[in-house]
Amino acid sequence: MNAQDRMMSKKWGVFNHYLYYSEKGYSFPDAEGEVWERGVAPMAREWCEQTESFDTEKLARTLHEIGCGYYMVTVMQGTRFLLAPNEAYSRITGIAPGHGCCERDLIKDIALSLKKYDIDLYLYYTGDGPHFDRIAGPKMGLYEDYQAGLHGKVSESFVRNWAAVLGEYAARYGELVKGWWVDGCYESLGYNNALLSIYYDAIRKGNPDALAAFNSGTASFVHPDGDDTPVKWYENEGFTCGEDNDFTYIFKTRFTDGAQNHLLIPLGDYRDGNICAGWRNTGVRRSKEYVADYIRKNNAAGAVITVDIFVDCRGNFDPAQVEALKYIGANV
Repeated sequence: MNAQDRMMSKKWGVFNHYLYYSEKGYSFPDAEGEVWERGVAPMAREWCEQTESFDTEKLARTLHEIGCGYYMVTVMQGTRFLLAPNEAYSRITGIAPGHGCCERDLIKDIALSLKKYDIDLYLYYTGDGPHFDRIAGPKMGLYEDYQAGLHGKVSESFVRNWAAVLGEYAARYGELVKGWWVDGCYESLGYNNALLSIYYDAIRKGNPDALAAFNSGTASFVHPDGDDTPVKWYENEGFTCGEDNDFTYIFKTRFTDGAQNHLLIPLGDYRDGNICAGWRNTGVRRSKEYVADYIRKNNAAGAVITVDIFVDCRGNFDPAQVEALKYIGANV
């Protein structure tokens, strides 16, 4: 069974935004302002305490009870806080483990817990790195300060630095990681096929069969008021990023230009009536029957659906979502 067939055989999975600032209730990107107001050291300690508290065995058991086929989790997003130690990151930024990357290799612990139940692991990475961090961003080669009107663009130097971090993770975890969903790979940031190939090569260092998807932004599927059309952004993408805001689009075919059709959608309730503000939220915006039927229809067309859910810093799920997900797992 090749990697695309394996992903399709899993039918559906869940996505977990596991980030320091979201757990603490900070908005993004304002979390970086909080870092400098409070000081880096206390927040880094809290990040290490948060990752140490995560019960990967509870996570795996719950996912097994739900019946999903795979689990996606964020390695990082925008800030200096990464989900596992990384020598390349420390070498390039000068930030030691425990001060940016957490000290625990939480990714490895998650992977080993999931493996007991044959649940696949996919990792979320970004194309803009720690771009809001005043130290890590410039050292890595991309820094942005929206309040100051500073909007950086990627360079080959930045991409090679950030790919070194990615490649170290990929080589360490090998076949434990089945694929990578890479956000922030926008053409407006300067990305093209040549630069994305550097990330693609890094991903396949550890697992030549690993699938990769690169999020181009609006071209990847996020069209609240526009045309929902699946897009393959990078020439070697194994699956489409397919980020959307609700369970409405039904694929007609399994592939888009050779990429496995895939869609990532938040299950949680909207915030303040904003259809785009549902990521990592508790609650269930659609009935369990509706979501199960939606996934079945897409599976019938050959597409895979990832459901974004709430999991807290210790590995606890939202009870309402667990009830819905168990129904989905039993009826897909």
